[in-house]
Amino acid sequence: MLNPSPARAQAATLWGVDARIVNVEVMIDDGPTQIEILGLHPNATRESRERVRAALRSGGFDLGGKSILINLTPTDLPKEAAPLDLAIALTILAATGTLPQKALDGRLICGELGLDGTIRSIRGGLAMTELGRHLESRELLLPAANAAEAVVLGDALPVIGLHNLSQALLHLKGVEPLTAWPTSPLATPPSAAVSPDLSEVRGQETAKRALEVAAAGGHNLLFLGPPGSGKSMLARRFPGLFPPLTLPESILCTKIYSLVAEEPPEGLRQVRPFRSPHTGASTAGVLGGGGGDVRPPRPGEATLAHCGVLFLDDLPDFGRATLAALREPLETGVVTLLRPGSRVQFPARFSLIAAMSSCPCGYLGDPKRACTCSPAFIRRFRERISGLIDRLDLHVEVPAVRLNELRAGPGETTAQVARRVAAAQAVQIDRFGPGASRTLNAAMTPQQVSAFCAVDAAGRSLLEAAFEKLGLSAASRDCILKVARTIADLAGSDAIRATHLAEAIQYRSLDTRSAR
Repeated sequence: MLNPSPARAQAATLWGVDARIVNVEVMIDDGPTQIEILGLHPNATRESRERVRAALRSGGFDLGGKSILINLTPTDLPKEAAPLDLAIALTILAATGTLPQKALDGRLICGELGLDGTIRSIRGGLAMTELGRHLESRELLLPAANAAEAVVLGDALPVIGLHNLSQALLHLKGVEPLTAWPTSPLATPPSAAVSPDLSEVRGQETAKRALEVAAAGGHNLLFLGPPGSGKSMLARRFPGLFPPLTLPESILCTKIYSLVAEEPPEGLRQVRPFRSPHTGASTAGVLGGGGGDVRPPRPGEATLAHCGVLFLDDLPDFGRATLAALREPLETGVVTLLRPGSRVQFPARFSLIAAMSSCPCGYLGDPKRACTCSPAFIRRFRERISGLIDRLDLHVEVPAVRLNELRAGPGETTAQVARRVAAAQAVQIDRFGPGASRTLNAAMTPQQVSAFCAVDAAGRSLLEAAFEKLGLSAASRDCILKVARTIADLAGSDAIRATHLAEAIQYRSLDTRSAR
């Protein structure tokens, strides 16, 4: 028996890293067999219509002689069709009288249908869970493959993992009700990797110290040195210097990776991300984009590095447009992608480590091999990174390692350095207040630099001398003061002393070279 009023259900689609509600309405009349969907792009409409039709037919439901009108609201919200399949199919069954409307009320339903009625995994299961909790839904129906991901937030929202359309129908009718998926709020994905240890790096004491300073103050860092000097090796040990992910950070990182993973995550992500895109990556690949009219945009490497590290090796080989586009997330912690009539934002607050040769041949300043590059060639080489250089607080030389350094024993471990980093960050959190959106020294405003980076007479003399000799800009001066503040915090000093400033000036290698 046809339902004279529209059948309704609630589904969801992804926008950014969050899920947004999609209301599904279905009206059925006798007439020529057809399915019309409103609120989807035409290409997505065709795909969804055929999947739903085939899945219902495989389940033994005949739609012959029925005209079906499906309305998906809000109509102006760009929607990915696949996660709406299950809700559309069940709402059609409610409109035909096969399923009571009350069975759909209060439930959030998400899942992609196969042609044989199987329910396939979707992206963003954890985001769907957050939406269901916000809506105070009585139950969340998801593909069984997404259930382990969806329950990491606890048992506030019962999650029902489904394998096929028939199973969903029997559950909603109460014929064969399913039990909620068991919760595992602290589950860790089995693929979680441990960051390599800093003690494995022989020599490079200045570079290792720079890593410590960068981690403690949230500073971005550029390594300069010849090929094989260990720049990548140092960068890969950087994530281990940070404190463990907090629970909110872990949830957000898991949501982000759920958008791009081939398989749904099995638990909360516990390890800080380390992303190292190839120099040939497009701006969309680094910043995010794609999707077009049928699918929402996907996050790029900058978002996948959120709460972790973005490593750009061979920095000058990246496109200038890509490097310039990175300025926004480095300043705001957000990537904004514009679409016709809308915009989507992805979180992208990461620590940037970049690496490059000092010159095109790689041997500028090398004591063993002479540089063959002309000054004009070197200048053009450096100009390739001009769009990003002012966002890099530390420029550190990484020379080739000597044989006696390779024979030396292991240095400090990552854990030893990480303890000092955590103590320095605790000082900064106390300084700026726990409620501040950005609590590390690198994010200080000019007003905060004036308030927290005062120097004594000896420090002022040193800074003025460096300013004149190196031809520093006002921005470079502020960078030096921020880094000096971090060095003082690591030393447990309330005041910035001349020794702290001297070390901070040492980390401006490009400024020093430009003054030669």
